[in-house]
Amino acid sequence: MTDHAAASPSIAHSGVAAPDRHRTTLLAAVRRPSWTTLSLVGLLAATAALYLWGLSASGWANGFYSAAVQAASKSWKSFLFGSFDSSNFITVDKPPASLWVMDISARLFGVNAGSILVPQALEGVASVGLLYATVRRHFGHAAGLIAGAVLALTPVAVLMFRYNNPDSLLVLLLVGSAYALTRALEAGRTRWLILAGVLIGFGFLAKMMGAFLVLPGFAAVYLLAAPVSMWRRIWQLLAAGAAVLVSAGWWVAVVTLWPAADRPYIGGSTNNSELNLIFGYNGLGRLTGSETGSVGGGGGGGTSAWGPTGLLRMFNSTFGNQASWLIPAALLLIGALLWLRWRAPRTDGRRAAALLWGSWLVVTALVFSLAQGIIHPYYTVALAPAIGALVGMGGVELWRRRDHLLARALLAVALAGTVVWAYALLAQSPDWLPWLRTAVLIAGLATSLVLLVPPLRWRIAAVVLAGCVLATALAGPTAYAIDTAATPHSGSIPSAGPAVAGANGAPGGGGTG
Repeated sequence: MTDHAAASPSIAHSGVAAPDRHRTTLLAAVRRPSWTTLSLVGLLAATAALYLWGLSASGWANGFYSAAVQAASKSWKSFLFGSFDSSNFITVDKPPASLWVMDISARLFGVNAGSILVPQALEGVASVGLLYATVRRHFGHAAGLIAGAVLALTPVAVLMFRYNNPDSLLVLLLVGSAYALTRALEAGRTRWLILAGVLIGFGFLAKMMGAFLVLPGFAAVYLLAAPVSMWRRIWQLLAAGAAVLVSAGWWVAVVTLWPAADRPYIGGSTNNSELNLIFGYNGLGRLTGSETGSVGGGGGGGTSAWGPTGLLRMFNSTFGNQASWLIPAALLLIGALLWLRWRAPRTDGRRAAALLWGSWLVVTALVFSLAQGIIHPYYTVALAPAIGALVGMGGVELWRRRDHLLARALLAVALAGTVVWAYALLAQSPDWLPWLRTAVLIAGLATSLVLLVPPLRWRIAAVVLAGCVLATALAGPTAYAIDTAATPHSGSIPSAGPAVAGANGAPGGGGTG
């Protein structure tokens, strides 16, 4: 008997080769699907229905990018450069990766609302599935389902996965990079770390510097927690950094080296240079407000032409109802996860996951909060995967420990804070479903009190209580998500949910994304 057979007696004695056994298992899962399979399929099917429902009502959505898709359907040169017009006079003000997906769809199915918007919706379904797969690896099926559901129901995610701005592809690529990093952390595999770098690099080709906000946290987590020696971690990170540069830089090099007279003008730049666009209008200018050619800019004194800045910016009337519904709970659960895993070994996967998603949320939120330059409310879709992951991981981890008073108290506080904040957000639209905010507040606070009671040993009681927790926590964003899906959107600065009293509209025309 070979060593492989000795190590796998179940395979050896069954007389079935490993590939055949896996094929048999897969067929059995299809014929007799388990609750795990059914619930995952249900989540993805419900997400697809929400994102595809009435999609054509938005027509061309953002006409700026739709025009570029139309141009690329007629000219491969327009496809390569992301030209606004088929005569290749000028490009859009972003790299073309997000356009390429729609361009291919338009070439296959013609230029219409479906060929432009359906790929965005499918990117959303894929993002939910990848987030589920990432969270499930260390925290289990329930945590993955909750994480995916939170992402799917975040109002701004519903908006952007039904729209043709670059953000949908950016989110998909960043979630994919988080999955690859999670796999790399499990065994110190270089190829998974390089894949994470490649996906971030292509994220740069979707929305430039926005893709790099996760880099500091990802690198720090791998340096801390990878199960290999320090020197190996360092050279692996250098290799992953090179992968980022190559996958992000090849297109920049093509554009830069191409004779300027034979290519379109670089839209958004001041000197027909892609490097100027990277480091100016779409780079540091977003932080400082000094975007040459922008209609707005830094205003000083804690404000800018794009609204007030500060640590609470993500919670104000302009940004709050887009993605902040569960941010208070997510922040509390970061602390809970780190506290629970404080004494774990350096390579502990659950603590690494908390740091990975926590750094994503905190760094991205801080940049958005303090940036003086162009910023739109829909940018907050970049927060949604981290919020979903932290809520799923932290909520399930505390739920499993609910025999302890402290775990129950933390769950109760997280839920109470969530429903109080949901009440405040819903109150910003006083004429829209006025009964909902009261129902959410009363039911949520009552459920929080029940969470403090020592758990009963009856399984049905636990299922009912868990259902009440999820229903009250997600009622507000779900209502906003449905309203967003039911409302046609157009223009360059869409917003999720009903009209909000006191929201500050950003100046028009200053940017398309």
